[in-house]
Amino acid sequence: MVEKSAGVMVFRKEKDKIFYLLLHYSSRRAEKNYWDLPKGHIEKGEKPEDAAKREVEEETGLKDVEFIKGFKETIKYFFKWEDENILKFVTFYLAETKTKKIKVSSEHQGFEWLSYEEALQRLTFENARGVLKKSDEFLICCR
Repeated sequence: MVEKSAGVMVFRKEKDKIFYLLLHYSSRRAEKNYWDLPKGHIEKGEKPEDAAKREVEEETGLKDVEFIKGFKETIKYFFKWEDENILKFVTFYLAETKTKKIKVSSEHQGFEWLSYEEALQRLTFENARGVLKKSDEFLICCR
C-alpha cells in the first residue's frame, strides 16, 4: 500500500534569528513519543500544497503561514500498520509565520520553537532532520 501526505517546515523570525516549529506527537504504533514536523494525509482531489496548509492549521491553529516559493522536498519511508507494510511519501513545503502562539490538536502533547541546532537535536527521525537541513540551507542561501 502507498500513502501520500504533505507537511510544512514552519519557521518564524525574531530579532534576526530563525526559529523552527516542532510538534510533540504521541505514537499510535509504539509506546514511544516523538518530535516531528506538521504533516498529514492528502485528501482525494486535494493538491499537496493545499493539504499542507490545511494540516498546519488543524495541528497548530496557524492561519497566517506564507509559503516560500522554490522549496519543496519529498521524503519516503516504510512503516507497518496492522501487519501491512506501507510506503509513505511526504512532500514538505517551507512556510513563514508571524505568530508565536500555537494551539496544538489533540494528537499532540505540545510544541516548541527551536533554533536550528536545537531542532536538529530534538527531531526524532533522520528524514525530518534532512528536511530541516535543506530548509535552513535554503533560507540562508536563497533569501
